[in-house]
This record gives sequence, structure tokens and C-alpha cells, in this order.
Amino acid sequence: MTQANSSSTSSYPDIVAILPAAGIGSRMQADCPKQYLTIGQQTIIEYAIHALLSHTAVRQVIVALNPNDNTFAQLAVAQNPRVSVVIGGAERSDSVLAGLKQAKALQADWVLVHDAARPCLSYDDLDKLIQSVLLVKQGGILAMPVRDTMKRAIVDKSAIANTVDRNGLWHALTPQMFPLELLFECMVRAQQEGAVVTDEASALEHCGFHPLLVSGRSDNIKVTRPEDLALATFYLTHQ
Repeated sequence: MTQANSSSTSSYPDIVAILPAAGIGSRMQADCPKQYLTIGQQTIIEYAIHALLSHTAVRQVIVALNPNDNTFAQLAVAQNPRVSVVIGGAERSDSVLAGLKQAKALQADWVLVHDAARPCLSYDDLDKLIQSVLLVKQGGILAMPVRDTMKRAIVDKSAIANTVDRNGLWHALTPQMFPLELLFECMVRAQQEGAVVTDEASALEHCGFHPLLVSGRSDNIKVTRPEDLALATFYLTHQ
């Protein structure tokens, strides 16, 4: 993994990354939360954190943990001075808000939010996102254009209602990067108004903003099902 030198990041503002990691990952059918499954000598969350720390513009990584989490503190990465923890909540948005409050205390200008279960983030994609988003005011996300034929199901049935036009459709990935204050205000408002917020960009969309789409690599997968672990292992082995 290629790292940036100090001269290439000297013009970047302070960026704090947030990893919501309070979930239990029930779809993995594992004995531990998915972020603690191992690939080689590291857990998935360690790969995710190290990918973020590889960029010198990322000053701090804040990990939002389940209040009953006793595993993270045992990892070597927990001792890194650029890594800190907060207590997350029942929903992803609660964990992100907890991280944002800590980032505000650190007086960061920008925040990156990354899935703890995405271990394959490449340095090039991270740098591309940061450089692209710093040119706009509304933030942006890594994403990938939809390639497959998309079907909409009949409500409550395993049957096709119709084919969805895939033109203009993108798979949302992470990290997602926004000005800290803007994301905080949009997350709070979306929560107060009962909006469905499945990622951070959707909070901005609810408030009328249009974050940038930055094309990312298809191997930036999220480990959510057992078969994803083997695929992530393959990608990391060949990255």
C-alpha cells in the first residue's frame, strides 16, 4: 500500500475519521461481531483502521463501540495514539453522532465516516476521495456505478414487480467525507424529523444537499455475509 509523503498532504486540512462499530453483525452467523473476524493476522476492523491511518491527512480515527465491547481494547491498534473510542448507540446514526461530538471536541474541519467491516479500502481510493471532496462544499462519497440488471420485488413477495433502469444508479461505498458541522447539523435534523438514514449522505440528501459521487474500486467490499469473508481474504492477499 503506497503512502503519501508529507509534501503531498501539507495542503490538506485536519480530517478525523469515524468508524461506527457498535453492531453485532448477526448476518455473519459468527460467534463474534463481524468486525472482529480475522483475515490472516489481523481483524477486519484493524484493516479498516490501518487503511485510514495510511493517509497523513487523517489526524485521528474515532471508533464508536458497543457499551459491552470488551474486544477492541485487546487489539494492538487500540494503543495507537491516533485511535480513540466513544460509546456508540443502537443505530448507526447514533454511533456516528457520538463520533461527531468527539470530532467537534478535536476541532476538526472535515470528517470521514467508514464502515468498520470494509477492510479492503485502497490508499488510492482514499486519496482520490479526499482530493475530490475538498473541491466542493457538500462533501462526497466513494461509490460505484451499478453494472447488473436491477429488479424491484413485489412488496412482501419473492417475485419481480419490474426491472429498474440502472442508468444513473450507483452503489454507495465508504468512506464518506463531509464538512463536520454540515454533517452534524444534517444528522441531527434528519433524526429529529424521522428520516430514514442508511448512510451519512442520505442525511444530507434529506436536507436538500447533493454530495459528490467519487468513483471507487469494486473490491472495496463490506463483509456482511459468510461468503464475503473469503472474497475479502482474496482481495487483501492480492492487493
